[in-house]
Amino acid sequence: MRILLLGGSPTVPSTTNRLLQHIGDKLALQGHRTIKLQVRDLPPRPLLHGDAEDSAIRRALFAVADAQAIVIGTPVYKAAYTGLLKAFLDLLPQNGLAGKLVLPVATGGSQSHMLALDYALRPVLQSTGARHVLTSIFATSQQLSWKDGAGLTLDPAIAFRVAAGVEELNTALRALAADDDESGDVPPVPHLPQLVRLAQ
Repeated sequence: MRILLLGGSPTVPSTTNRLLQHIGDKLALQGHRTIKLQVRDLPPRPLLHGDAEDSAIRRALFAVADAQAIVIGTPVYKAAYTGLLKAFLDLLPQNGLAGKLVLPVATGGSQSHMLALDYALRPVLQSTGARHVLTSIFATSQQLSWKDGAGLTLDPAIAFRVAAGVEELNTALRALAADDDESGDVPPVPHLPQLVRLAQ
């Protein structure tokens, strides 16, 4: 199954994107195909002006449309997901996530920011027709550590939550594939444009 890793962090390097990639690696081990899209890599003028006719924006929207599932990662600033991510989500049509499984992932300075996922991001995802918005994953900066050469290390509690989230998404994707097989309505696998700019 095709999974889009959608990063809404404006910074480089980004703890959020490292966690997003970690989850993507776990999903790849389950046999899923992942593609990364960092919103910060899209051209700012078309993004902020809502220009869906821009070629880079169109490729990004195609990547969303083509995926069966989306893992959305964002840092939490001022009790909300990033404006960068909001600008991209605003470009989606009203049913832009119809039929898709969505796993929200966020990082923040403290556990008090966790509610931003359920009260700010989740309603937006549901309003665009997501088939199912899975249980969110939230991690504080203290629960994630990075060392060059060793990579990302997760606090045991977050490692458990990530494993549970990956398993939940994997199970839902397998069920979705089984439903498609039974109905005979198996969508073709198009060639994803390689021009969607991928982040590290």
